[in-house]
Amino acid sequence: LSALERVQKVGKAGGSVVKWRIYFFFFFCVDSDSFYNKYIHPVHRIENHVRYDKMICHEIVERVKNNSNSGKVAVAGCSFGGYHAANFAFRHPGYVSHLFSMSGAFDIKNFMDGFHNDDVFYNSPLDFLYGLDDHELWNMDIVLGTSNWDICLDANLKLSKVLSHKGVEHWLDIRQEKKHDWPVWKE
Repeated sequence: LSALERVQKVGKAGGSVVKWRIYFFFFFCVDSDSFYNKYIHPVHRIENHVRYDKMICHEIVERVKNNSNSGKVAVAGCSFGGYHAANFAFRHPGYVSHLFSMSGAFDIKNFMDGFHNDDVFYNSPLDFLYGLDDHELWNMDIVLGTSNWDICLDANLKLSKVLSHKGVEHWLDIRQEKKHDWPVWKE
């Protein structure tokens, strides 16, 4: 059964039909104008990313959360999308109920060519999470998915260690004999 079918079955078993309204929003990232753009200075790369984050937060997520019963959203992503989902969730834990990061990497310094400022720091979860003390972080359901052959396995192990150190419950799901690609993300 799909997750929705399970929810519908539970609702029917309780004597009434539970109606759910689920909205899916898919975002194109601006990585070609930020992290991946080697033709612009790193300060402009991170500025473009910060603008993107603000747009997602203030133009989209605030509208969505105001139209939901929980007032929060779930975020998910694969590969660098896993970074984006995790970074958004940890930067804005009051807006996020669930985080699903599949094969994410959580440190953007390798895209910055040695440049570092506060924006780089506060967009690298492995750096800023240590000092994050927002109580909403402990209310979030977090799943980190990876595999033993994944190029991002180490990044997921490090993030799991930071979350464990902070006492933040999460599930680190390490699949066996899978690579950093769609077959493992579909599981």
